[in-house]
Amino acid sequence: MIRRTIYKEILKTINNKAVTVITGARQVGKTTLCGLIEKELGFGYVSLADPLVRNAAKNDPSEFLSLHPAPYIIDEIQKAPELFDYLEGVVDAQIKKGNKKGLYVLTGSQAYKLMKGVSESMSGRVGLISMEPLSLSEINDKEEEPFEVNIESISNRCKKYMIDSNDLYKYITRGFYPELYDNKDLSSSMFYSDYVATYLERDVSDFINLKDKQKFINLMTILASLTGQELIYENLSNAIGVDIKTIQSWISVLIAGNIIHLLEPYYENSVTRRVIKRPKIYFSDTGLACYLARVNSAETLKNSYLKGHMVETYIVNEIIKSYKNNHRDVDASFYYYRTFEKNEIDLIILLDGKLTLLECKSGEKYGKDDIKAFNDLKNTVYKLGKNAIICTTHTIYPIGDNAYALPISSI
Repeated sequence: MIRRTIYKEILKTINNKAVTVITGARQVGKTTLCGLIEKELGFGYVSLADPLVRNAAKNDPSEFLSLHPAPYIIDEIQKAPELFDYLEGVVDAQIKKGNKKGLYVLTGSQAYKLMKGVSESMSGRVGLISMEPLSLSEINDKEEEPFEVNIESISNRCKKYMIDSNDLYKYITRGFYPELYDNKDLSSSMFYSDYVATYLERDVSDFINLKDKQKFINLMTILASLTGQELIYENLSNAIGVDIKTIQSWISVLIAGNIIHLLEPYYENSVTRRVIKRPKIYFSDTGLACYLARVNSAETLKNSYLKGHMVETYIVNEIIKSYKNNHRDVDASFYYYRTFEKNEIDLIILLDGKLTLLECKSGEKYGKDDIKAFNDLKNTVYKLGKNAIICTTHTIYPIGDNAYALPISSI
């Protein structure tokens, strides 16, 4: 089994909060980690994916909770939202007895439903963990720290660990769900075909009518070809043939299911007013994006117009994973920057009052002209740290004042 960086953060949360909530897309490994918690910490376990168990929880929540006393893991709890109000009383009763930590672990793949139930009933007693697909560091069993442009540590890392560009494209097209690495003989196309079918049947059906499913699939397919690009609702509405409100609603469904995430634009009064204020869209897994966009091999990707956007999606995802897996996403904020004059910065990290500016590229050789947009933020109200172009180079080299070209292996 692949060692997950986030597991230590889950254990910390269990040891400090009454309730630990783990959200994440289908198949990211939530149930596997719950098995470890069950084994190592002695928690009970029940899954509401089982229809009989789910019906029991919905029909008599009080009795269900009495049969599953703390410490307990309730998997896919959003399928029985009736439990939340009763769970609040059970947790409060335990806290009054002095049992303030490690009572319940709740998991779910529909973040909105799960967090809505928690926020309405148990605010303040809950620790939230957001779980992502595998990172490349996890796949290769490498130490994973929140990414920063620290030349000394990156140099040491890259001496031990370097990704060949051909291997990079293989990883991007295969994707990062654990099952794809637990079963090396499983084809990615078979995995993602089943994944999409299951997602539509078990998650999306809660939100949209059956007659709209094909249009929803069409939306997913179009979005896959737009990963790493601006989200323009009007264009999607015209392409799919549904109104803008429906597109917005469906985008919300995809975000809630952790299929996609949005990167908001960076805006600062001291910098410029001519910035684009639409978010950019990223698929949370490049393998799913490649499957939907019919990019079915590393060779196809290398020759595809989507190569740059898929590499950018991979880099942005890996950096965000490095923060989420260490539970530092609560401290950091992530943005992109683009002006109407088309000056662009792919990723901006704001952490501890410091901005880090990053470009994400699929080539190897870059210079000062490729980071001209960094100058737009020279008058920022924040401190500027070291900045970088992350690309397929195998060597670290300077490209300007406080800016470097870094191998993808540095993440």
